Amino acid sequence: MTIDLYYETGSPPCAAIYMTIKAIGLEVNFIEMDLQAKDHLKPEFLAINPQHSIPTLVDDGVAIWESRPIMIYLVEKYGKEDSEHLYPKDFQKRAIVNQRMFFDVGTFYQKIVEYYLLPIFRKTIPKEEDYNRMEEIVGFLNTYLDGQNYVAGQTLTLADISLYASAMSLYICGFDLSRYSNVDKWFSHMDKVVPGAEENRKAGELLRQYL
Repeated sequence: MTIDLYYETGSPPCAAIYMTIKAIGLEVNFIEMDLQAKDHLKPEFLAINPQHSIPTLVDDGVAIWESRPIMIYLVEKYGKEDSEHLYPKDFQKRAIVNQRMFFDVGTFYQKIVEYYLLPIFRKTIPKEEDYNRMEEIVGFLNTYLDGQNYVAGQTLTLADISLYASAMSLYICGFDLSRYSNVDKWFSHMDKVVPGAEENRKAGELLRQYL
């Protein structure tokens, strides 16, 4: 059985999935997509994912897209006992992991995109209120990390991996993480403890070159 992952090098969501795959020791067939060449709009890919979004996972004929659901799916289906901490079975612990992941996709990463990346694509000036909101959001993450090394408990979880991928973009875009001591310490810690962190750093360097 082959598990295919359609991905783009340099994408933070793709980097998050890569790190999840490394964390559970899974073998996956990586299929790199060239969005500039519009690979994602070709009929054969639209037949897999009509939303034509990257990343997309195909496992045993079933296509799944959006990075966080893919991460959860992979751990639930292929994670071994020693990787249970990534997505705990305990309902309360899992609820915290879910909250942090949804905070990432709907608030944290979303604001990074709105302030730093969309103005580049649209050739507009970033709004000061968006920056102020981003400072507030990073402050939330700083509070989550009070007295602990991980964002959703005392061990590494999918929430750390998801937020670490997003925070790399924030760091590369020049946001001063050192003003948030808990976030700064956590970010450096993730560099050392997340399996496959080199892919996240590679994504950051590609973003730096683009900017």
